[in-house]
Amino acid sequence: MTEVPTCYRHPERETYIRCQRCDRPICPDCMRDAAVGFQCPSCVVEGAKSTRTAKTPYGGKRTTNPGVLSIGLIATNVAVWLAIVVSGWQNSSLPYRLALLPTGRCESLDEPGSFYLGATSERLCSVATNSDGRWVDGVSEGAYWQLLTNGFAHIELWHIGFNMLALWFLGPQLEMVFGRVRFLALYLVSLLSGSALVYWLADEQSATLGASGAVFGLIGALLVVAQKVGGDVRSLLIWLGLNVFITFAVPNVSWQGHLGGFIGGFLAGLVLVYAPKARRTTLQVAGLSVIAVVVLGAMVARTAVLA
Repeated sequence: MTEVPTCYRHPERETYIRCQRCDRPICPDCMRDAAVGFQCPSCVVEGAKSTRTAKTPYGGKRTTNPGVLSIGLIATNVAVWLAIVVSGWQNSSLPYRLALLPTGRCESLDEPGSFYLGATSERLCSVATNSDGRWVDGVSEGAYWQLLTNGFAHIELWHIGFNMLALWFLGPQLEMVFGRVRFLALYLVSLLSGSALVYWLADEQSATLGASGAVFGLIGALLVVAQKVGGDVRSLLIWLGLNVFITFAVPNVSWQGHLGGFIGGFLAGLVLVYAPKARRTTLQVAGLSVIAVVVLGAMVARTAVLA
C-alpha cells in the first residue's frame, strides 16, 4: 500500500496538498494563499526576503503616496509663518532671526522689525542709539542657521501662498520620480545654493527670506527630467519665464536667490538623472556631495571676506 503523506510541520496530520514552491506536503493550518495554489509558511517568509523593493526610475524607493514629504515641507513653512503672525506679523522681530542677513543689523527696541541703518556694528548700535537698539547677528557674525532657515520664513500672505502653491504642484511629481530621500536632498541643495548666491551678491544690509530659491531649484530639476524622457518642456519654460518676469517686475524680490536655487536644482537634477545605473546610488551621493561642498565652500569664503 502507498504511504499517505503527512504535513512536514505537523507529522501527525495526513494531507495531499503540497506547497507550490518547495513541493512539501502541508496541512490546512500551514496553507498560505499564493498567486497560484498554496505555499508553506517557510516559503512565504523566504519569498518576502527575496522580493525586491520597487524603485523609482532613478534609484529611489517608490512610495504609494509620493506627496507626503511635499506636504510636510508646506506644513513647516505654514507653521513658521503662523509663528511670525502670532508674534506681531509685520512688526515681528522673528523674521529677522530667520532671514538671511549677510551682516548684522541694529534693531529698534521701540519698533521691533525697524532698524538703524547707520549703526553697522554692535558697539555703534549701543552707542548711537543710547542702548535703545538691539544688535541682530548676521551670517558673517556666526548666525549660520540663517542660510537654511531663510528658506522656511515668509511675511506676506501672497509670498507664502505663491511659493506653497508652486511646491504643491512641483513637489509630488519629483517625489514620484526620485523618491523621498533624493527629493529632500534636491530641495535642500537648491535652497542652500540660493542662499550662497544671496550671501555673495545681495546687499550686505539686506534681509532675504522665502522658499523661492528651493522652488526654482525644483523647476530646474524638472526641466532635466522632462528633457531626459523626451517630454514637452514648453509649459515648464512658460512657467519659468513667468517667474523670471515676476522676479524683476516686483520690487524687493531676490533674483540672487532665484538664480542660485535654479542653478543648484538644475545641477542636482543632472546628477540624479544621468548617473549610470550600474553604480547609480554611489555616484548620486558623490555628485550631490560635490555640489554641497562647493556651496558650503562659497559660504565660508564669503564669511572670510566680510569678517
